[in-house]
Amino acid sequence: MSSSPTSSEASFIIVGEDKPRETSSRQQKTQPSQVEPVVTRPESEEHPSYSTKSYKPGSWNSYAHDWSSQATGGLRISGRHFIDRYGRICGLRGVNLSGSSKTPVNHDNETFPSESKTVTFVGRPFPLEEAHEHFSRLRRWGLTFIRFLVTWEAVEHEAPGVYDNDYLVYIRSLLSLLPKYGMLAFVSLHQDVWSRYSGGSGAPAWTLEAVGFDLHELEATGSAWLIGVKGGGHVEEERGIWPCGYQKLAAATMATCFWGGETFAPKLMIKGTDGMVVNVQQFLQNAFLNMFERVVEAVGDLDGVIGFEMMNEPHPGYLKMPSLHSFDYNTDLHLHSVPTAFESFQLGAGHPTEVAVWTRSFPMPTRNTGRALLNQEKRVVWKEDGPTGGKCLWEIHGVWSWDRNKNEAVVLRENYFKKHPMTGKEVDWYTEFYFPFLNRWAERVRSVPAAAKKPVFVEVIPNEFCPMSFTPEIRPPNMVYAPHWYDLKALFEKSFGEFSVNVQGISRGMFPLKAFYWGQRGARDNYSLQMRKIVESGYFVLGETPVIIGECGVPMDMNKREAFTTEDFTWQAKMMDAMITALERAMVGFTLWNYNPYNSDSHGDDWNGENFSWFSRRRALPPLLLDYEQTAVTLDNGARILPTIVRPYPAKTAGIPLKWEYEVNTGRFSFEWCNPDPSSTAPSSILNEALVSNPPINAHPPLKSLETEIFLPHLLTQGREVVVHISGSEDVYSYRYDESRQTLFVVARDTTPGKKHRVDVAISPTRRPLFRVNDIWDDFGMRLRWLFWSLLLLF
Repeated sequence: MSSSPTSSEASFIIVGEDKPRETSSRQQKTQPSQVEPVVTRPESEEHPSYSTKSYKPGSWNSYAHDWSSQATGGLRISGRHFIDRYGRICGLRGVNLSGSSKTPVNHDNETFPSESKTVTFVGRPFPLEEAHEHFSRLRRWGLTFIRFLVTWEAVEHEAPGVYDNDYLVYIRSLLSLLPKYGMLAFVSLHQDVWSRYSGGSGAPAWTLEAVGFDLHELEATGSAWLIGVKGGGHVEEERGIWPCGYQKLAAATMATCFWGGETFAPKLMIKGTDGMVVNVQQFLQNAFLNMFERVVEAVGDLDGVIGFEMMNEPHPGYLKMPSLHSFDYNTDLHLHSVPTAFESFQLGAGHPTEVAVWTRSFPMPTRNTGRALLNQEKRVVWKEDGPTGGKCLWEIHGVWSWDRNKNEAVVLRENYFKKHPMTGKEVDWYTEFYFPFLNRWAERVRSVPAAAKKPVFVEVIPNEFCPMSFTPEIRPPNMVYAPHWYDLKALFEKSFGEFSVNVQGISRGMFPLKAFYWGQRGARDNYSLQMRKIVESGYFVLGETPVIIGECGVPMDMNKREAFTTEDFTWQAKMMDAMITALERAMVGFTLWNYNPYNSDSHGDDWNGENFSWFSRRRALPPLLLDYEQTAVTLDNGARILPTIVRPYPAKTAGIPLKWEYEVNTGRFSFEWCNPDPSSTAPSSILNEALVSNPPINAHPPLKSLETEIFLPHLLTQGREVVVHISGSEDVYSYRYDESRQTLFVVARDTTPGKKHRVDVAISPTRRPLFRVNDIWDDFGMRLRWLFWSLLLLF
């Protein structure tokens, strides 16, 4: 960790109220005696900028994106913010580490799924010996807040109650390194479509076998789509199919049993590791909680681990499904062969069944273009020696049956998953199943003394608003809301251009013409509206609770992979800029999906055709040619679209952040913040349009620091002058940019309650524009005006 206070390579121009004056960095470099000494962390609760009148900006041993306890004194929650021990608000930015963690080191396409008991995840996301390289790179990029992915399979793949201690030792060793690089992580139990063995990632194979599934018949019966896990998903006809697995028999049944087995599968009883026979829900949930407790025991005491997240993108399975004959088109992806629940039951039971085939279309994402006959070989997915005796679990529960006289399947209980089978009352997945288990999980995490006070990170179904039913009495304490957001149109089509659509708005009844946007300015506005609604729905329902966007990302293989041939990643850069601009306007922290060192142009992230990592080690320099300081440009090699990702941001604010604006094409930014004011009135309703940008300033704990630290990357400033403008005298404001620490230090000595501060920063010369920031008026303004006047004259 670089803690040197030496000055930057860039010139530093200070612009006051009247005229600019040259100062500082070049002179400081040639006259080291003028450099202020580094101040070590004080034992008191006061930052030296607060307690020492002669304090010079940047003379404390820290940098903006350093979240170690050495620099912050430990983070805690206050209202909607994370704050350090001095009351400064911390803007957390980072990455998901990593997409590689979805698959084991020894995954073998030829033997899958037979190797389920012998897999190992030791070395995921990367081997320990590579940690210095990757952590140094992320530190240079200012991405020091980590969503660290762990799967249930990685911990307990062999059998129930048999834990992979080598893996637990490995992740402890890896996470214990984080403070050396100023990093913090929250540990997230990752799943997609329940398990690798049902087409995604997450749960061990034995969970499916415990319910009665034959792993070797899942694909043949249409119960799961496994080609993407087995190294596929790259060709056009396979693109984007894997999310449809949530509706297929295996994943939907497993999720239903996990959340609501006692209600919907009461006949399925399983012997637990303690010898007791329990319902499938209790069996699965107890196993999950026991496994998670092992993870918390392994890493919960580490300074670099700030908290835990229960489950990635939880899915209700069949619960609250409106009909056995259809799914919700707005929430459930339809692509390729998509059987309904009723059709899935038949297929799994060995009956050849015709299902709808869906094809991409416009303006609706897909349309039904035909039918296909599946499972013509009459394979059965239920094991004869399993707990269902070879019969469909849902047939046993009287949901459907096979009429031998008519030789066809019949539905017996159409509303089985929509209404409680015993009471007939409509069920709500969140309130009756998800929230109760969430609290059980939070209590189990906090039963480990080392994690008793650590935050828990909670997410809901991705791209959805925070459910109104998430009332205070059912929330776990010390909670962080961590929803996900993606541009669903861009992901589904794997394309991005001048035209973008507010899919979130259309799915909620927005008039289509209002949901269409043109150009880069339009994409920024489109994404900003969607992001603001996601974030503000959290504040509206949860009150003053921190929001972190746990996943958001950009596919590198969009637009038919043309960038891999041309090396022109402009469209990827434009999409990433629009997305991060939206995050910045919402004043929200985030962890980007994803940093994966094993990404390659040909195989992407090597899971279901995904290709989101903007870094590929195959494109990078070998480690022996790398430097590891924060100014080491060699670390950038192997990355794509860095100028849109590595951006300035307010990391530690001595006050309440109000507004952040950054233009990637010029490198200019401005930041506004204010002092807390106990006498002010907080916004009370989401109807207040500025709820995101005008947060409450009356309930903030006392500030014990006057120094704000802004991450200002070497990638932007190298070889350029840094021009800073703050309206105020030197007695009130002082500042300094240290390029070696990539930090602009600003000390504001006016502590008047409610006082607003603003800093404007530019670089000289400005960077070469990366792309045009256009909208419909830029491209079609003259034509639209001509059309308007023509119509006016005509009528």
